[in-house]
Amino acid sequence: MKGAYLTLPIARLAERWLSEDKDPETRGQIERLLAANDEDTLEKLLRNRIEFGTAGLRARMEAGYSRLNRLTVITASQGLAAYVAKAVEGAQQRGVVVGHDHRHNSAAFARLTARAFLRLGFHVYFYPGLGLTPEVPFAVKRLGAACGVMITASHNPKDDNGYKVYWENGAQICPPVDEAIARSIGENQLMEQESWDEDGVEADPNVEDVTQRMMDAYFDAAAGGLAADREANSRTELRYVYTPMHGVGAPFATRMLAAFGLPPFVPVPEQMNPDPDFPSVAFPNPEEKGALDMAKHVADAQGVGLVLANDPDADRFAAAEKQPDGSWLAFTGDQLGTIFAAAVLAMARRAGISDERVAMVNSTVSSRMLSAMAQAEGFRYADTLTGFKFMANELLALQRQGFFVGFGYEEAIGYMIHDHVLDKDGVTALAVFVQLAAQLHAQGKSVAGYLEEQYARYGYFVSANSYFVSPDPAKTGLIFSRIRYGPEADEAGADVQRFEFVRSVHGDTLRYPRTIGGFPVSYIRDLTTGFEMRDVGKVEAEAPLVVGLDECRPTFPVSAGSHMITFETRNGGRLTMRTSGTEPKLKYYLEVRNQDNDREAAARDLEAMVNAVACELVRATENGL
Repeated sequence: MKGAYLTLPIARLAERWLSEDKDPETRGQIERLLAANDEDTLEKLLRNRIEFGTAGLRARMEAGYSRLNRLTVITASQGLAAYVAKAVEGAQQRGVVVGHDHRHNSAAFARLTARAFLRLGFHVYFYPGLGLTPEVPFAVKRLGAACGVMITASHNPKDDNGYKVYWENGAQICPPVDEAIARSIGENQLMEQESWDEDGVEADPNVEDVTQRMMDAYFDAAAGGLAADREANSRTELRYVYTPMHGVGAPFATRMLAAFGLPPFVPVPEQMNPDPDFPSVAFPNPEEKGALDMAKHVADAQGVGLVLANDPDADRFAAAEKQPDGSWLAFTGDQLGTIFAAAVLAMARRAGISDERVAMVNSTVSSRMLSAMAQAEGFRYADTLTGFKFMANELLALQRQGFFVGFGYEEAIGYMIHDHVLDKDGVTALAVFVQLAAQLHAQGKSVAGYLEEQYARYGYFVSANSYFVSPDPAKTGLIFSRIRYGPEADEAGADVQRFEFVRSVHGDTLRYPRTIGGFPVSYIRDLTTGFEMRDVGKVEAEAPLVVGLDECRPTFPVSAGSHMITFETRNGGRLTMRTSGTEPKLKYYLEVRNQDNDREAAARDLEAMVNAVACELVRATENGL
């Protein structure tokens, strides 16, 4: 993958870029940096190549091999097309689906992608207008295409964009396919770039505009399987405010709600039209603090008690509900996951599907409440690594075993409600949520009350998910090294007590903390080093424990190139810490379960563990995070 020229002096590497890049804007950026002799910036832009992460390619839009621009999009598309042509039988005839959102350069990147596939003889199913992310995986599955590409950076800042790849089954690519594609892209790095013409793509006889056909099928599939009672939906007096966060969602949300027979939303006027600069929000992510403030103001002015949102590419969904005291409850991603799971289970039962046939999944960093629900109700549950590429493929495997694909979700407000879209789908989630809220409203109930019913039945779960901005990968690596191997000898006295696991095969000694926030650790899983052990609290403190490979092998895949550690504690706590695949962040996901529904005790434990993450594990102040 690493072309030999990446070892060149930076000035020669810049010249290499200029010999390949035909975009005047990005060429100009490199030329100005060369003229200014700004080697530090040139190194950041050119030395390392953009790589596939949890969502394909995603980076800031500017010049350089490490960024997203016309050259890197063309190169990625050439490599992807070459691999698909070899790996998928009849790939050219089956075709590729290409769509894009409203971000800067998205339309151009989509057309360049289509052009690269056309050069290799592919039929291209194209969405020429602004689209939502779920339209691509839906079409890949419905059309039996060989693969799909969606140009989007979801809820990232305005200067970012992304290149999201779906495989022939309609799910995002995952190992080993992603690794094979990456190698193919590397093999195509030094090819002559011939796919620069983005004009006239739609006029090519091998390009088919599938917008009308696929969108009709998308709405019909969702409403046909999930709309409980259109007539009852149309009679609801429920009112709700909706915002697409300056994204593409509004027309799709409007049509989906109508397909369910639900009344239209109250809009947030300033945020309804697609705007790639996202002028009214600091970050175009409904999860961010303050992102829903404008929608709440509209709701307050209109006397509406429910606020709903999609992120800019409409694959995520968020909700907030006004409480009796006038405050707003913004549901967490896990709370919404619980609400959807209960609603989907009820819909499956109404359809005559037995609980034993239903399958639901969530990511390993999401709440264990779905697992508790499965234990109580008897449906099949599985957790997976982070990312819908893993969840969708797990659900497909369960479907092949005869299970009904009910639901999948991740805590980052992503929900897969039915198997027509094997990825998160914020517009379908919106309609299902409004339908549930309307049913509850008719009974004089609230969504928050519905959630409380689930807590009463399955136990109380409270979570705190956040992150530390960590732009220096080396420092991030040292933080994780300290967690798994312990501190340097001169600072050992200030550290918490630690286990000692001597691995006979690897020859190293792992020294994970025995407590977090004062609570004894009961379980450890490290997917970086390949270590997993339950009941670690039984390990004696006096002497190191020698463990063999088979005694501590994780059930999940191990990836030495990224950091991910999970701890469970005897107070019902679970903490997962990982690096982000798309952002310079050290993320953590923390949850405490109290089976006695003692809210105050759970809150105290959670606060103690949050403080422990910052002070004991990450040492945020000391590390300048």
